[in-house]
Amino acid sequence: MAKQLLKGNHAIVKGALLAGCRLYFGYPITPASEIAEGAALYFPRLGGTFLQAESEVAAINMVYGASSGGLRVMTASSSPGISLKQEGVSYAASAELPMVIVNIMRGGPGLGNIAPEQSDYNQVVKGGGHGNYKVPVLAPNSVQEMCNLTMLAFDIAEKYRTPVYILADGYIGQMMEPVEFPKPVMNLPRHDWAIYADAESKDNLIASIYLDPEELEEHNRKLQRKYAEIEKNEVRLEEFMLDDAKYVLIGYGIVSRMLKTAVEKLRNENIPIGLLRPKTLFPFPSKKIKEITQRIEKFMVIEMSNGQMIDDVRLAVEGKIPIEFYNRMGGVVPSTDEIVEQVKKQLLQGERG
Repeated sequence: MAKQLLKGNHAIVKGALLAGCRLYFGYPITPASEIAEGAALYFPRLGGTFLQAESEVAAINMVYGASSGGLRVMTASSSPGISLKQEGVSYAASAELPMVIVNIMRGGPGLGNIAPEQSDYNQVVKGGGHGNYKVPVLAPNSVQEMCNLTMLAFDIAEKYRTPVYILADGYIGQMMEPVEFPKPVMNLPRHDWAIYADAESKDNLIASIYLDPEELEEHNRKLQRKYAEIEKNEVRLEEFMLDDAKYVLIGYGIVSRMLKTAVEKLRNENIPIGLLRPKTLFPFPSKKIKEITQRIEKFMVIEMSNGQMIDDVRLAVEGKIPIEFYNRMGGVVPSTDEIVEQVKKQLLQGERG
């Protein structure tokens, strides 16, 4: 396929189709509505199904049912809609059902506004629903990654039998960039745990209820072992000018795009600074952060939230070096010049005239 100029939200749809997903259940909400629009347009053309559910609660439970049948399936929403899906996500995590859930974040709390924000980090990365579960969370920062990481999300979901989130802000969802499409996934496997309504799968059972406390405890321990495997194998990150850096900026999503330009500007002023961008928020690149803590002087975390990812950075650093922080909220995206100014003020204070 030739390159196409696409919105980030449409790149997610095409990435899902290339990954072999043919089922979409959802409910439209700005700034994620183009995902539903694109799914309604393209899924039926490839023999798939698009269904607009009566609510977000209905949509996530439809996804649960389709995944039980061994099919690649997805849903998408934005912050308030994701809140409504949380019970279903908890059920799916317990039932070990692979699925992809997209959250195109908007300003909050409450209805907030439709501008981009990153204030769903705690909700998505730390669980959101009830119980002792986690799910892998992928954080694209470009339209190309909206396609590529969506395809990766389906692979991770099936490998570990788990829901997987794509967590992007409204800016990435709405921006347009050229996309080069990966090769499509062909010949998806049959799963020995799924229910295909045939003789071979008639004894399979999909459930998330364990009435005996000890049985439920063992199920929880099994889940924790799986999450440990995910943390071991699935960390992804981007390093930019880290080799000789004395100062390191950390950010994800659209913020990381601003940070990369800020690093380039500061390097032109001979300031030894670099960027670490988490591509996976769970698993978080704690090991890499801990490693570079040994050779740098300060970190600075920049977020479009009240400071949620910074807690994971603090855990990784273990108090060994200072961590500065700058944030915007309410859907305000910090400019590159703003970030450069804050870096000079916070990281370099007392060092440069």
